[in-house]
Amino acid sequence: MKFIRRFFRHIREGFAGVFRHFGMSLSSISAVAVTLILIGVFLIITYNMELATKSIENSITISALVSYDSDDEENIERIKKELEAIEKIVSVTYSSKDAEFDYYVNSNADAELKEFYELYREDNPFHDAFIITLDDTSTLSEVRSQIEAVMGIDSVYDGGENTYTLVEILSKIRIFGGAFVIALCALAVYLVYNTIKITIASRRDEIWIMRNVGATNGYIRAPFLVEGILIGFFGALIPIGLIGYGYYYFYQQLDGNLFGAVLLASPFPFIYYLSLILLAIGVGVGFLGSYISVCKYLRIRR
Repeated sequence: MKFIRRFFRHIREGFAGVFRHFGMSLSSISAVAVTLILIGVFLIITYNMELATKSIENSITISALVSYDSDDEENIERIKKELEAIEKIVSVTYSSKDAEFDYYVNSNADAELKEFYELYREDNPFHDAFIITLDDTSTLSEVRSQIEAVMGIDSVYDGGENTYTLVEILSKIRIFGGAFVIALCALAVYLVYNTIKITIASRRDEIWIMRNVGATNGYIRAPFLVEGILIGFFGALIPIGLIGYGYYYFYQQLDGNLFGAVLLASPFPFIYYLSLILLAIGVGVGFLGSYISVCKYLRIRR
């Protein structure tokens, strides 16, 4: 019972501290809100870039052409099984040389050219082929080498250096996005830390009295931690409302499409998850900023 009474006492003191020093609290809440708006916007950009890059990566395929002397049914089945056994390959689709010929002819809109190509249908020069997709395009070069080692494969096409460069760029974009979000979180902690530090310094007499009557560091620290959590919580509400509504409006205006083929993430449940993330970040940076600040002050003022 004593623990429960103390727990609720700290919560009451935390609420009282926020409203008693409303000017400083408002400054901290504003700092958290501005930072979380930046984090929220960048999370939206990062997540949609992730979807776009994954879509681009999923469109990257490897074409493995079968040798002319291995295009019988038995060899085709063997080659397919060997390809499916290679790690990182998620699908292997067989395309006959007739299907390859049709695809090539139909990709040329010029009617005269189509008629010209049809002259070669009987002596079809195309290979039977396997269209291969991977679950991780960063292993493209390694998987290509394994495919080339399969008996009966004549040649392999994966787009060459341009494809490798594209995969590397997409990977760097994701890494940069994650690093930037972490940097913004660190900035939020720093801003809360500084504003809470000023609040604590302005209440040094209150802390000094509590120490003189025998209060422990943990007892002194608890209300400030509650204040930090409240500051983070209230600071997250505005960004959640603005970004949630803003993204929904933006999605509706663009009809879910960005730059034609690039699709935006559906607002629901994305907005719910984003709101929870922003709330967690707000509460987390508020708690951490308060904890660092009050611990540093108590250590210096022993």
